[in-house]
Amino acid sequence: MNLFVAKLSAATTSDDLNDLFAEYGEVVSAKVIMDRDTGASKRFGFVEMKDEESAQKAIKDLNECLFDNSPIVVKQARPKGEGRDGGRDRSFGNNRNRGNRRF
Repeated sequence: MNLFVAKLSAATTSDDLNDLFAEYGEVVSAKVIMDRDTGASKRFGFVEMKDEESAQKAIKDLNECLFDNSPIVVKQARPKGEGRDGGRDRSFGNNRNRGNRRF
């Protein structure tokens, strides 16, 4: 089961995430997402746990807990495209002037 972990401390590493979640079961992978331009943490990451039961226990126990002096958010990761906007393409932003374009 894939988990989304947010509000991480800027100092939290992928190894730190792995160690934290390993207390709940086998961790397949743990990764803090880094900004490719600056190399700084984007302060969120993903953890894949081998079984759903361990993942659910980790969500229950770790969501809103203090880790590296930061109250983290832990929840089940949604597949790409299933965000808050229902997977709609937001690349055009505000479409108010869609009919008024000049070419």
